[in-house]
Amino acid sequence: MTLAQDNGPERGGDDLLAAEYVLGVLAADERQIASRRIDAETAFARLVDAWEVHFAPMAAAYAAVEPPASVKAAIDRRLFASSAATSAPSAGLLGSLAFWRGLAAAALAALAVFVALPFVNPSLPPPETRLVASLAADNSNVKYLAVYDAARHEVGLSLVSGERGAGKDFELWMIEGKNAPVSMGVIPAGQSARMAVTPAVQQKLAQGAVLAVSLEPTGGSPTGQPTGPVVAAGDLKGI
Repeated sequence: MTLAQDNGPERGGDDLLAAEYVLGVLAADERQIASRRIDAETAFARLVDAWEVHFAPMAAAYAAVEPPASVKAAIDRRLFASSAATSAPSAGLLGSLAFWRGLAAAALAALAVFVALPFVNPSLPPPETRLVASLAADNSNVKYLAVYDAARHEVGLSLVSGERGAGKDFELWMIEGKNAPVSMGVIPAGQSARMAVTPAVQQKLAQGAVLAVSLEPTGGSPTGQPTGPVVAAGDLKGI
């Protein structure tokens, strides 16, 4: 089951934000905003809870590991060093639902991708061979979740919301720095899709390039460069 299949194209907004929060793919400032909303807005907190419950059973496939004692000491120093000399750690921090949800989300993020995207199966390669991106843009309701599988040389796309419209296609682009966008092809219609990646693009994707989606005439851009608006974009990040 993919996020797109769970949500349907008509949903998104806070539901998508909550899912991305649990997946751990939000930028730092967006994550801080979401964390504050969890404490302040009951409805949003319930969405986050629902996604955590949805992803939590996957952890059962992994054996528990006792961390070295030095790990807790290092975490305590990082979190509480400023107050350790004069007082106990802040009760506000320890009592914050957002703080504990953040720790749980980090542990679940890598596991969540296994069900969040359409080409998941037991034979997937190790996580370090995959990069994930949340594709969205201002003034656009088009949202995709994407993962680049380096071992299979393909990008998997899950449509969360938005429609291409009659006589139009979505086209996927790779953008590296200030270089001209490189077309990766027209995105097949449907809630999920796989797209092969050419050897010329594989190395650049592995380095964490930007993926973008433009709205083009049927069949794709006639010029080799985006001719329509960019309706979604996002950075590839390691899982």
